[in-house]
Amino acid sequence: MCCDGCGFYGKVLLNLKTNLEELVQRGHEVTVLKFPSIIMDQHKHSALHFENIPVSQEKDIAENYLNELVNVALNIIPNLSLWQGAKTLQDFFIQLTAVFESLCRSTLYNQTFMNKLRDAKYDLMVIDPVIPCGELVAEVLQVPFVNTLRFSMGSIPEKYCGHLPIPLSYVPVVMSELSDQMTFPERVKNVMLSLFFEFGLQQYDFAFWDQFYSETLGRPNTFCETIGKAEIWLIWTYWVFEFPRPYLPNFEFVGGLHCKPAKPLPKSSGEHGVVVFSLGSMVKNLTEDKANLIASALAQIPQKDSIQFHHSSGIFSVSEERVNSMEEMSHGILKPKPSSRMVERMGYEAIYHGIPMVGVPIFADQPDNIAHTKAKGAALKVNFNTMTSADLLSALRAVINEPSYKENAMRLLRIHHEQPVKPLDRAVLWIELLCATKGPSTFVWQPTTSAGPVSLAGCDWVLLVCVVTLAFIITKCCLFTCRNYGSSEKKKQRNRKKKN
Repeated sequence: MCCDGCGFYGKVLLNLKTNLEELVQRGHEVTVLKFPSIIMDQHKHSALHFENIPVSQEKDIAENYLNELVNVALNIIPNLSLWQGAKTLQDFFIQLTAVFESLCRSTLYNQTFMNKLRDAKYDLMVIDPVIPCGELVAEVLQVPFVNTLRFSMGSIPEKYCGHLPIPLSYVPVVMSELSDQMTFPERVKNVMLSLFFEFGLQQYDFAFWDQFYSETLGRPNTFCETIGKAEIWLIWTYWVFEFPRPYLPNFEFVGGLHCKPAKPLPKSSGEHGVVVFSLGSMVKNLTEDKANLIASALAQIPQKDSIQFHHSSGIFSVSEERVNSMEEMSHGILKPKPSSRMVERMGYEAIYHGIPMVGVPIFADQPDNIAHTKAKGAALKVNFNTMTSADLLSALRAVINEPSYKENAMRLLRIHHEQPVKPLDRAVLWIELLCATKGPSTFVWQPTTSAGPVSLAGCDWVLLVCVVTLAFIITKCCLFTCRNYGSSEKKKQRNRKKKN
């Protein structure tokens, strides 16, 4: 069973689709719990069974909040100071907490629905932990579960719930846009950002969810304790994209599992190849001025076609003759020929096909993705909020004309494709293994996962050293005081004898 963020976030289902359909092809029955307003084409996903979660909210609440998130990130936060932007985003997360609570109650306190799930006797749940509740459903049903995500804000659940070590001296905090080669000021920034995500901008109201989970389970419990029971964490990245870092055996990198082999380029692409501009499926409200700015830059490059891929809302109303607007296009249309380039807001598809990028990050994981690709030498970054047509054109020409970008992209492609086991096969392997063993996967768990936070932070031996040192200092001070006191008494006695 796949709990798609308890049905709220349909984008996750799109990323999981390849994995779920592969499970079906191998003979498994897959049920997807989804929000009723998320409309799925049953013909495209005929192998999957969909189950709507009973909710009392208005029909389009999921899409409305998703559009509001994009609007906040795209149009509001760029015009605010750092602290005002953080507060605006925190207020948005607080609004979402009330929505998620109502969604969880509609699911967990609906005995008819829960009994239906219980009677199905599922072997495993695949969960998106970015949105609370999926792991709580699994806990109530007593079904083992797998977490699957790119990352959470500040990696707080991965760090404190999954016990993933994150040494701040060389592991950049998620969304910091830093690399592993940090200068001293950058390391200071990294530590400050880590504290900021822990105590300032929090994706979850942990106190609220701890109380809700305890109330639902009828025993003292916490959000972190429940989500930390995941058998495996499937992370949508890979070492070709990540920086070197320590990681646990129950964390598996499966980046690129949704990517597919390239198709031949259109015959009309000409000798210069194709440049693809992608906004993805979430950005709908790009202004006409910004759209024309981008189209103007694309029209000045020598490629035969500049293909724009966007949501079906029709935001791109441009007049440039050589810019073709397409409502939907798979990244697989790009065959990795030397002249192919990509302008987009993500990253892994370009790495999979060996295509260098000009990154225009907007929100969520996009700045981090572009920062990683830029550090690998396969991309340039352009600031979406301040860029001009000349800025974008300059970056495009650099990526097109300088061979190092293409060479680095092809190097990353080779590393990705030389994996001994494909990401999709690894993900399916773990899921099938857990279905067969019914969990728990104790053979990939570390003993430290049951240790307390003091031990996990490596502070226990530091405390021991401090206690021993303090005891030594106190003992020395006492001995010194006693010795001085004894000396003074003896001196007084000698003085008295002399007087007598």
